[in-house]
Amino acid sequence: MTTVAELDVGLVVSCHGRHYTVETPEGRRLTCHPRGKKSDCVVGDRVRWMPTGSDEGVIEAIEPRRNLLFRQDEWKTKSFAANLDQLIVLVAANPVFSESQLVRALIAADRAGIAAHIVLNKRDLPQFQAARERLAPYVAMGVQVIEMAMKADPDGARSVLGALLANKATLVLGPSGTGKSTLINLLAPGARAQVGEVSQALNSGRHTTTTTQWYWLDAEWTTALIDSPGFQEFGLRQIAAAELAGHMPDFRDHARDCRFYNCSHRHEPGCGVRAAQGRGEISASRYRIYTELWQELG
Repeated sequence: MTTVAELDVGLVVSCHGRHYTVETPEGRRLTCHPRGKKSDCVVGDRVRWMPTGSDEGVIEAIEPRRNLLFRQDEWKTKSFAANLDQLIVLVAANPVFSESQLVRALIAADRAGIAAHIVLNKRDLPQFQAARERLAPYVAMGVQVIEMAMKADPDGARSVLGALLANKATLVLGPSGTGKSTLINLLAPGARAQVGEVSQALNSGRHTTTTTQWYWLDAEWTTALIDSPGFQEFGLRQIAAAELAGHMPDFRDHARDCRFYNCSHRHEPGCGVRAAQGRGEISASRYRIYTELWQELG
């Protein structure tokens, strides 16, 4: 009898409901379903599977994960991507981006131990300077902010992004209108073909526009781009309110100066974080977002 450890390992490249597209090491893609009613697989998972037909299989086990990201809606928190090397948050000069969503993404990445970068697109627009100024606190705390104009200078953008993504599995997130489709078309010329394969595997193209999707960017399968629709409202409910400051570099630096070891940075006397905010070393918007997240998680 074959044990789970003896089964083939495949990569989950897309999922919708209980339908998972699993890619074999040889590059063949097939539709798999989980064993039993519970479905915990996400894009990026390595899974042990066995065939049940020519183009179908059953997932028997999930290999240990290096990391896991969560998203949330008004009802529940759900995992959606695993085993990532880095996260790119794509924002633009126009439309105006949500700093709250940006902060959530960076906290989630820090909590998961995933490197995060911000790409600021549409450098050619007049609103660019204002967007750059909004991101100044992130530059100051050590987050890499990469500026570009994907449509105005596609070759420059392709060169910079290609170097950043090389030999890594990168999740890219961005609200509508920031240029995420442009980015994918620049870096993954075969994306349409890969989406087509998934559509065929799931017998419906409608799934592919609403699911997280894994794209290979090179023939050697060493560089991958993971696209998730919209700008995910990152799930942070696995983080206790008291842990928030530890995942925000500017807060973390000044929390060492707090009088009380369990300071919430909201009302206690002798708070190093509030003192830094009063001196302008922590932006008013980040402090406001922190207090909102504290209330949500507390």
